[in-house]
Amino acid sequence: MPRFNRKFLMIGAAPFALAGCMGAGGSVPSASTPITQSEAQQGAQYHPQLLNEFGGAMSGTHAQYVEQVGKNIAVQSGLGNARESFTVSLLNSPVHNAFAVPGGYIYTTRQLVTLMNNEAELAAVLGHEVGHVAARHSQRRQQTAQRNSILGVLGAIGSSILLGDSGLGNTLSRTFMEGSQLLTLRFSRTQELQADDLGIEYLTKAGYDRRAMGTVLASLAAQNALDARLQGRNASVPEWASTHPDPASRVQSALSKAGPATGGVTNRDTFLNRIDGLLYGDDPAQGFIEGSRFIHPELRLAFTAPQGFYMVNGTRAVSIQGQGGQAQMTLAPYNGNLETYVRSAFTALGGQNSTLAPAALERTTVNGLPAVYGTARVANGNSQVDVVVFAYEFARDRAYHFTTITPAGQAGTFNAMFQSMRRITDTEASSVVPKKLQVVTVARGDTVASLARRMAYPAAQEERFRVLNALASGESLTPGQKVKIVVRGR
Repeated sequence: MPRFNRKFLMIGAAPFALAGCMGAGGSVPSASTPITQSEAQQGAQYHPQLLNEFGGAMSGTHAQYVEQVGKNIAVQSGLGNARESFTVSLLNSPVHNAFAVPGGYIYTTRQLVTLMNNEAELAAVLGHEVGHVAARHSQRRQQTAQRNSILGVLGAIGSSILLGDSGLGNTLSRTFMEGSQLLTLRFSRTQELQADDLGIEYLTKAGYDRRAMGTVLASLAAQNALDARLQGRNASVPEWASTHPDPASRVQSALSKAGPATGGVTNRDTFLNRIDGLLYGDDPAQGFIEGSRFIHPELRLAFTAPQGFYMVNGTRAVSIQGQGGQAQMTLAPYNGNLETYVRSAFTALGGQNSTLAPAALERTTVNGLPAVYGTARVANGNSQVDVVVFAYEFARDRAYHFTTITPAGQAGTFNAMFQSMRRITDTEASSVVPKKLQVVTVARGDTVASLARRMAYPAAQEERFRVLNALASGESLTPGQKVKIVVRGR
């Protein structure tokens, strides 16, 4: 949540790990037609908005390496002038994702790169995205979205979770999906499998290990399961409802299509050396999640999520999700009047034609901060939900607010969170230190347990270490082997 940009819903972007629900099968479409001028113009329009939404494009040696691998794999697509026509960006985002838009723009987040274990896996992910571009999957999905209205499609998906199919439900659900990084329409399962097929084809042509597509998907599945367990949520939630979409359903398909090892290169040591020092997890400039606490050293604020809820740090908002409801913390334009601010937040939630408004507004003070809150009960089919906006003034021109949705009568679920909002001191702000990836060489006597203890986490150190390095349970280390750990450091 670095700059609180206005949210941008990307039409036709292609998340690497999102799989649809349609049956597999179908032939891979022709993917050798050069990128057209119209496609290039469309991608150029989307590109700056996507960079803005996902923390911006990184620069330096890490980004240069990702760009090099991406353009090399794009050449294998057969698209005319592929190396020059593709733009490859490493995004400063703490979520595991990769995607593409028409016109040859492909993206991977730094967090997804840290989960990879060799160059072939990086090429597989980027090749998958090149496959989406080459097969024009985004355009096909965009045409469908335009027929159905993209906001309506997204709203329908989200509203089925909590709010039914009411118009208000659609608007509120879109709000919460945005904070969860659910920014794009997912591709059909057929299209995802076709992109996997193309990615494996490109790996083969480039001389990489064909099995890299399957192994990186396996790492994503393991990471998703670990995140779910640590956050206390169900790892088998629907793929479209997960902030770290589960790719497990494609692992065996990719490994089966790749066949047995064929002697293709992985460039493991080169890859690990080139990503050493990459920022891991949240960037303090965008706010930092540590367990149930969110702290923003630049905005000088902190709050604590309720027990049993987990947080996702987005560009515009921090989302808080759990079994008992959903919440977001964000901001809106502020003119110095908190009552007006809260009423405007309700109006924005309800949409232009909505009369959504709180029954009453209450003034209070929370940890020295002037605050105003209100509650609206909303009919939702045969049931009702409570919508709360709780706002705080941090300066005459700056306010922040929580928006929460719970079943009627359960708005108190978030009371402790409302009361936890506070300013932080300069000392607290300066104590927030980012994590980074460190590549180490296994020495004689090192074990999984001993190296895992160096991980910058208070719990689940060995599990995190094994997932980060794609080590199966019981698998040991060999002296001279390079592995990744997560440490604190600027």
